Amino acid sequence: MEEPSKLKRAMIDSWAGAISGGISRTVTSPLDVIKIRFQVQLEPTSSWALLRKDLAAASKYTGMFQATKDILREEGVQGFWRGNVPALLMVMPYTAIQFTVLHKLKTFASGSSKSENHINLSPCLSYLSGALAGCAATLGSYPFDLLRTILASQGEPKVYPNMRSAFMDIIHTRGFQGLYSGLSPTLVEIIPYAGLQFGTYDTFKRWGMAWNHRYSNTSAEDNLSSFQLFLCGLAAGTCAKLVCHPLDVVKKRFQIEGLQRHPRYGARVEHRAYRNMPDAMQRIFRLEGWAGLYKGIIPSTVKAAPAGAVTFVAYELTSDWLESTFN
Repeated sequence: MEEPSKLKRAMIDSWAGAISGGISRTVTSPLDVIKIRFQVQLEPTSSWALLRKDLAAASKYTGMFQATKDILREEGVQGFWRGNVPALLMVMPYTAIQFTVLHKLKTFASGSSKSENHINLSPCLSYLSGALAGCAATLGSYPFDLLRTILASQGEPKVYPNMRSAFMDIIHTRGFQGLYSGLSPTLVEIIPYAGLQFGTYDTFKRWGMAWNHRYSNTSAEDNLSSFQLFLCGLAAGTCAKLVCHPLDVVKKRFQIEGLQRHPRYGARVEHRAYRNMPDAMQRIFRLEGWAGLYKGIIPSTVKAAPAGAVTFVAYELTSDWLESTFN
């Protein structure tokens, strides 16, 4: 009689992960679009950098507010949700796989399938479980992440009118393996990112429970409120993004290299511009400075905090609701 319960648990994790991922991605899409525009722009993305003579170049976007106004004026409100369809096709299976694998790994490590027992795992096991879950989710959804980046990075006039045209151009330009361009830096990024995100989330949850135990007189001291879960997710998403952002910039460059780009948005990343990930980081640093490795860090951090918070809160609430529905 144990197998049906395992299947039910996997279904709950999958559905809760998919729903929470879809909600989070849709809510934070405007910030993600701005972040991607900054990351794929070879020219400086801040007005102060333009004052340096060695970096003097015409830049399409020179700040978060300027980018927001330009996108709104040129593309309308819908421009902030450009590429959201492949983003949802990516993030829903991604989060479904991620949370399902995460729960399986924590169950194996703790010897219990009950989520309340997983909070007692050591920080090391929490980080490791998060990293492995992130790798599994990335492999299962990567082509949609690639299409998302390509569609979100273009403005008006569009180079690719829809997801199908972008898909066909990738196949024509790079072959089927092109659907996994940038996978290596993505996996290198996702290991510390997912590890930090889930590891710090569990750590903050433990701190929250300790706070409740110390200062709360209620019997539900071990149950964190929605606001406390929100703060834990907020802190976890921010910590992970600050550490791993340069790897995300490198990943985006590999994803769009060699593909068409309208001149209005600056120079394109040429085919085979970077030999490998270390070479990419070195070239970006040499040509664009430290700022190049942190292009898009402001919208990325502003996005990561609510994205992490919304994802974790939506997952916890959806998971609880599904458990009560199926029981």
